[in-house]
Amino acid sequence: MPNPKRRHSKQRRDKRRANDHALVPTTAKCPNCNATVLYHRVCPSCGFYRGKLAIEKNAAE
Repeated sequence: MPNPKRRHSKQRRDKRRANDHALVPTTAKCPNCNATVLYHRVCPSCGFYRGKLAIEKNAAE
């Protein structure tokens, strides 16, 4: 297999690594109970998704 003829610069290496970082997930407020919810997920506190009841939650929880 061929080997590199010259060493890649630090700038070239860092440009490649510029997109390798952890992202903070985007959150929204539940319109039903105002809890913080991840996008496209059922609200963990009230069980609503897009204004409709998706999961029946007990009052004891």
